[in-house]
Amino acid sequence: MSPDSTPTLRPNYDVLAIRRDFPILAREVFGKPLVYLDTGASAQKPRQVIRAMTQVMEETYSNVHRGVHFLSQACTDQFEAARETVARFINAPEADEIVWTRGATEALNLVAATWGRANIGPGDRIVISTLEHHSNIVPWQLLRDGTGAELAVIPVDDAGEIDLDAYAGLLDGRTKLVSVTHVSNSIGTVLPIKQMAQMAHDKGALFMVDGCQAAPHMPVDVQDLDVDFYCFSGHKTYGPTGIGALWGRKTLLDAMPPYQGGGEMIAHVTFEKSTFKDAPHKFEAGTPAIVEAVGLGAALDYIEAVGRDAILAHETDVAEYARERLSALPGVRIVGDAQERGAIVSFTMEQAHPHDIGTIIDRAGVAVRAGHHCAFPVMERFDVGATARASFGLYNMKSEVDRLIEALDEVAEIFGR
Repeated sequence: MSPDSTPTLRPNYDVLAIRRDFPILAREVFGKPLVYLDTGASAQKPRQVIRAMTQVMEETYSNVHRGVHFLSQACTDQFEAARETVARFINAPEADEIVWTRGATEALNLVAATWGRANIGPGDRIVISTLEHHSNIVPWQLLRDGTGAELAVIPVDDAGEIDLDAYAGLLDGRTKLVSVTHVSNSIGTVLPIKQMAQMAHDKGALFMVDGCQAAPHMPVDVQDLDVDFYCFSGHKTYGPTGIGALWGRKTLLDAMPPYQGGGEMIAHVTFEKSTFKDAPHKFEAGTPAIVEAVGLGAALDYIEAVGRDAILAHETDVAEYARERLSALPGVRIVGDAQERGAIVSFTMEQAHPHDIGTIIDRAGVAVRAGHHCAFPVMERFDVGATARASFGLYNMKSEVDRLIEALDEVAEIFGR
C-alpha cells in the first residue's frame, strides 16, 4: 500500500486467537511447525466453516428449492441465506443479482459465453490488462476467436502499475467490455478499479472485475466501485472449493441468455420449446453445490466478524515486513513495486530456481507457491521464467516471515552465496 493509504494496524487484532480457529495451522510438516504462505492459491478453513458444512450434511441436507418436505425447505433456507450473505458482503443491491458458480473461472466464462456472445461482434474490442490470471485471458480469447472481435491489452510499467494513459487510448466507440483483476495474483498490484470503471463507462463500455485476490483481504463495495460484473471464488475466501459467486447488474442478468441447460433453471419444458426462470436461477442449471454455498456463507460471516479493515491492516503490516526482510537478502529480487499492493510478495533468487526454492524451504515447513502463477504474460513482462510467491492471510504472523527468511538462508547456503 502507498504511505497515504496504509491502513491503521489495530492493537487488539488477536492473530493467535484467529489461528486457533484454523485446525491445520497446528500441524507439523517434516517435523517442523507449518508456515503456510500460500493463501493466494487457496486459503485454509476455520472451524466455523467446517462446522457449518458438517451441520448441513448431518442435520438438514436435502436437495433445494422444489421439495415440499421439511429438510428440503430447511436446506433451501440455508442455501438462499448464503446468497444473501454474498450480496451483503460486496454490498450488492439485492440477492437475486448473485449467481452461484463453481468459482471465478466459471463466472468469467459465463459472462463471456452469455453476455459476450449476445453483444460482441466483428471489430468490437474487449480490453484486459497485462496482469491477468489466465482465467481472465482465455475466455476472452475464445470469444474473440468466435466473433471476430479484437482483444486489447493494457500495458504496465516496471513497478507493475497500470498505464492509465495507454488504457485511455484503448477506450473508444468500439470498446464493449473491460475485464480486469482487482488485485494481481502474481505480483500483488491493486488496480484503481473505480477510476478505470468510470473511464470505461464514459466511453460506453461495461466493466468486469476478477475479485479473487481482493474479496478475502479488503472491503469490496460494488455499488461504490460502480462496476457491472464482479466475481470471486470460495476457496480463496476461507471457504470450500467448487463454489464461487458472480454479481451482475440485474438489468444485464435479465437480458443475458442462459449459460447451460438442465434442471432447476427452467420454468417449463416441452419437446418443442423451453422457457427459463428469471436470474439468477436461469444461470444455475442442475443440482447446485449446496453444502459448499453454505460453507462460503459461513466463511464470509467469519471474515466480517474479524473485520475487513482490521484484516487489511494486519496483512499489510505482515506483507510489508516480508518485503523489507526479503529486500535485505543478497541476490533476491522482488517482482512488482506498485504503490498500491496486496498481501502478495513475488520474488526470485540469483542462486536458485523458484522450484528449487519452494522444494527446499518446504523441508523447513514453509509453504510458498513457485511457478508462473497462471500468469505467463506477467512473467514475460518482467523477464522471469517463474517466481516464488509468498501470499499472506489473516492468520499469518511476522514470526512466520522470519521462518521464511531462515529457510531462504539455507537455500543460499546450499547453492552458494
